[in-house]
Amino acid sequence: MKEFEFVVTDPQGIHARPAGLLVKEAKKFESNISVFKGARKGDLKKIFTVMALGVKQGETIKVQVEGADEEQAASTVEAFLKENF
Repeated sequence: MKEFEFVVTDPQGIHARPAGLLVKEAKKFESNISVFKGARKGDLKKIFTVMALGVKQGETIKVQVEGADEEQAASTVEAFLKENF
């Protein structure tokens, strides 16, 4: 299992359009990808669970990746977050 934390710097937090692109990136991988905000958990491959977390600017999320392609999935998702959020 791979895991990393990310602090959201986008003034709008994780909002609809880039969240949709993030989900699209996550769906390219076989691994299970979960995102956590505090005690709440969402499936990074499902836009509604990502949006339901309501992540705002300055908040920290944790991403867990588990599966056959976890190494590549984790690095791709982390890079996407850094570029877009």
